[in-house]
Amino acid sequence: MPGLAVATMTADLLDALTRLVRLLDRPRDQAVLAPLVKREILWRLLTGEQGAAVRQLGLAGSSLSHVARAVRWIQDHYAEPFRVEDLARLAGMSPSAFHRHFRTVTALSPIQFQKQLRLQQARLLLAAHPGDVTGVAHRVGYDSPSQFSREYRRQYGHPPSHATRLGSPVAAAAKEGQVVDGAG
Repeated sequence: MPGLAVATMTADLLDALTRLVRLLDRPRDQAVLAPLVKREILWRLLTGEQGAAVRQLGLAGSSLSHVARAVRWIQDHYAEPFRVEDLARLAGMSPSAFHRHFRTVTALSPIQFQKQLRLQQARLLLAAHPGDVTGVAHRVGYDSPSQFSREYRRQYGHPPSHATRLGSPVAAAAKEGQVVDGAG
């Protein structure tokens, strides 16, 4: 298995990602251009520095493809609690092998990965629903609004109530209802 799949982003990849995010401000263009830009991003990833690691995702028996199943499950169920043993079983690995491979692929533990997803989704939701910090906390899977606030502040350097001041195209799109709950 290739080493840690982290690399410096090329200018071409950054350009494609930026164009994809900008499409949030142009819903009319999304249906036609987004698939093309996504295809370009995939091409840049496959032919880039970490191309070998990305190609491993497509190999049915690779440990990377097994971890990818667990990553997809966490992405689809980020607000739900889980046991690492259950994710390991989903990936077809022992818990220790799963944890080792998951950390190699994502540079995070499964719990840290879930927390990142929750906080990213919360940031988007807060831009769309600025006065509902407690509701957003519960919606992304936090039982305790104070724990959510602490973790949000630790991640972004400011309290969740500050998320409405992002001023980014993503925040503007979220305020206009263009970001759906499954984004993130």
